Amino acid sequence: MSRHSPYERLAAILVADVVGYGSFMGENQSQVLSDLEKIREKIIEPVIASCNGNFIKQTGDGYLIEFPSSADALTCATTWQSRVQLESGSFSELDILFRIGVNIGEVIFSDNDIYGDAVNIAARLESICPPGKVCVSDLVKQSLSSHPEFLFSNFGSHELKNIKSPIETFIATSNEPDSQSAKSGLSRANQSEVSYSLSADGTSIAHATVGSGYPLVIAGFWMTHLEWDWDSPSYRSYLEELSKHYQIIRYDQRGNGMSDWDNVDIQFERMVDDIECVIDQYDHGSVAILGISQGASVAIGYANRYPERVSHLVLYGGYARGRRKRNNQKDHEESIALVNLIRHGWGAENPAFRQTLTSLFMPEATRDEANWFKNFPKACGPAEKMSLFREVFDEMDISSLLSTATVPTLIAHCDGDSIAPLSEGKYLASRIPNARFTKFQSKNHTMFGNEKDFPKLIKNICEFVK
Repeated sequence: MSRHSPYERLAAILVADVVGYGSFMGENQSQVLSDLEKIREKIIEPVIASCNGNFIKQTGDGYLIEFPSSADALTCATTWQSRVQLESGSFSELDILFRIGVNIGEVIFSDNDIYGDAVNIAARLESICPPGKVCVSDLVKQSLSSHPEFLFSNFGSHELKNIKSPIETFIATSNEPDSQSAKSGLSRANQSEVSYSLSADGTSIAHATVGSGYPLVIAGFWMTHLEWDWDSPSYRSYLEELSKHYQIIRYDQRGNGMSDWDNVDIQFERMVDDIECVIDQYDHGSVAILGISQGASVAIGYANRYPERVSHLVLYGGYARGRRKRNNQKDHEESIALVNLIRHGWGAENPAFRQTLTSLFMPEATRDEANWFKNFPKACGPAEKMSLFREVFDEMDISSLLSTATVPTLIAHCDGDSIAPLSEGKYLASRIPNARFTKFQSKNHTMFGNEKDFPKLIKNICEFVK
C-alpha cells in the first residue's frame, strides 16, 4: 500500500459515539452489534455520503468523519440525529442514541488518518454532548453565521481534557422546516445517492431511495426530478410523510428529470420497462406501487406483467384513458392546445405559460407556490420530449388491462381534479375487481400538504399498505 507524506489543511470534523454502549454490550452483545450495523448501513453511511463526508474510521462505537465545510458537517450531524430517532425503531429493539461533536480547524492528514487539536476538540465536544444532540465549538458557530438553516443554543464555556484554553460551546439544531423534529419526516439530505440502471432498450434510468420499511415504489410520471422534487410545494409533502413509514423507491422516467433525455422512445410499454428495470435493482420479493396521475397506468401495466411481484397498488389522481380517449370533444381540444403550448412555451420566461400549467394542475396554489415552477420545467426535460409525453399520455387507453387485474388496489381521487376528473377515478374503480375507492376534497390534481384532507390521504395509504 502506498504511503503519502503528511499534509495539513482546514477541515470540519465530526466525532460520534453511542450513549451507554458499555451497558448495551453487557446485556446483549450480538444484538447491539447487529443493530449498530443496520444503523450504519441504512442511516449513517447514506447521510455521510449525501453531505460530502470522508469516513476516516470507526472504533467500536466511535466514528470519525471529515468534511470540506462546517455546513456539510453540521447538516450531516443534525440529519444523522433526526433519522436515528425517527427510523431506528423500525429495525432495532434497543433505544440507541448518539452524541456528536463538531469542530473546524487545521488538520494533519497522514496514511488515511487525521490528527491535531481540531480533531481532539471535536472528540471532547462529543464527550460532553447531551444524548441525541450535536455539540459544536464557537468556531463552527461563527463560520455558519450566514446560514439561517441552523440554530445555536449556548452550552457554556468548558475546560476540555488536554486542551489548553476553555472552549465556548453550543448545541446546534436544524432550522429547516422539514427536519426540525422527528415528526416532520425526512429531507433531501436523507435520500440515497442517485443510481442508474438500463431499461430494456438501453435507456439510462435514474433512481434513488429514502426512508426505511416496506418498499413503496412511486411509478414515474410527468415532470419529476429526483433532486428538485424535494423543493416542490406539492410533491415534497408526499416524500416527507410517506418516507416515515416506507422505503420509498422512486425514479425519473425516460426523457425526464435525471434520466436519459436524448434519443429515447416515448411509448407506454417502454415506460413499463423503466419501472421494471428499477424494481429489479432492489432485493425485494414484492413491492407496493404508488401510481400518481399517468403513473397509475404504468403501475397497472407492471402489475399486469408481474402480479406476483406487486403486493398493493395505490392509484392516486390516475386514469386509464387519456384526454383524447374519453369521448369528450372539449377534452380533445384542450389536449391539442396544451401540447402546442408546451412545444412552443416550455422553459420560456412568458408567465402565461406557467399560469396555464398552474391553473390546470394546481388552481389553488399560492403565488409563491406557483412561482416555484418558473424554472422547474427546464430541469425536467426539453420541450420536444415534454410535448411528446403529453401526446402519448392523452392518447393512452389501457382499459383492456383493468378487468384482469388481481392485485389489491386502492384508488384515491380529488373531487375537483380537472386533469383527471373524478369520473376517471370511478372508471378505474368500476373495472378493477374488488378495488377500494376513496374521494378527497381538493381542486388540485394532487393535494398540497397543508390541505384539510391531506392527512386523511396519507392515513388511507398507510392503512392499506401494511
